[in-house]
Amino acid sequence: MKILVTGSAGFIGSKLTLRLLERGDTVIGVDNHNDYYDPVIKEARLARHADHPNYTHLRIDLVDHKAIGDCFSIHRPQRVVNLAAQAGVRYSIENPLAYIDSNIVGFAHILEGCRHNGVEHLVYASSSSIYGANTMMPFSVHHTVDHPLSLYAASKKSNELMAHVYSHLYDLPTTGLRFFTVYGPWGRPDMALFKFTKAILAGEKIPVFNHGKHRRDFTYIDDIVEGVIRVLDQPAQPNPAWSSENPDSATSRAPWRVYNIGNNQPIELMDYIAALENALGRKAEMELLPLQPGDVLDTYADIADLVAEFDYKPTTPVEQGVSSFVDWYRNYY
Repeated sequence: MKILVTGSAGFIGSKLTLRLLERGDTVIGVDNHNDYYDPVIKEARLARHADHPNYTHLRIDLVDHKAIGDCFSIHRPQRVVNLAAQAGVRYSIENPLAYIDSNIVGFAHILEGCRHNGVEHLVYASSSSIYGANTMMPFSVHHTVDHPLSLYAASKKSNELMAHVYSHLYDLPTTGLRFFTVYGPWGRPDMALFKFTKAILAGEKIPVFNHGKHRRDFTYIDDIVEGVIRVLDQPAQPNPAWSSENPDSATSRAPWRVYNIGNNQPIELMDYIAALENALGRKAEMELLPLQPGDVLDTYADIADLVAEFDYKPTTPVEQGVSSFVDWYRNYY
């Protein structure tokens, strides 16, 4: 297939692009190479697949309506995976308009491109952050998610709502994937694992928020990418049993679906740090701090729908995933 991947120099997008190329797909990659974090690692990720004969790279921004429109009309992708977004919960408090531009206006341009160019299936990144103030565990796609705690989370919920409109009005199959704390080699420098590794190796203290008491459903990059591919290959279908009197939050009469992709095994931050200490062979000096604004206490993914419909669940233990990251980090730096 010919597949458009946005955010193709990003953490997840680059790994996904490699997997798609390996199986014989043609990939059109879009990335704006912004400086939210060090662009050098984006260039290094891109270098892994930039010269592949079935890969075309476009340095454009989702906010550029004409450029995105031209991308669709010229390259005519059959399917689309939208991973490009302004990421980060805390940065959304400092710079909220960046999220409106990229995650809402930019996503609207992707939807329009899909609508007008006969795209068979749009898969897009949502986030575990949208569960916000919810505390019923594990988080289920069948729960309502109307109380986000950050603009980043609100923008991702907006994506799901916008996609539903296009699925309903234009019969465009769309699938949203709520990723749960993705980590692994080639990860984002703004994420905890990257920051902690750098600080521990430098003999510096690491900031541990909520005194390390919150839990995260850490999910390894390879598991995320495998899930994305399985979902991409099976376009969303309408749910004929959907009831307007008792509406299901994860399905619709339209070809619209939402799934969690998480490890289904949340661990405390302190245990995550212990796995990193073991992999590095060094102890961390910690500065214990209160919970940050916008953060949720715990995340825990109910992945029953993913297992039932795609015969898939993540399998990588945190100890193994963290060790693989450390091996990559030492080699890369």
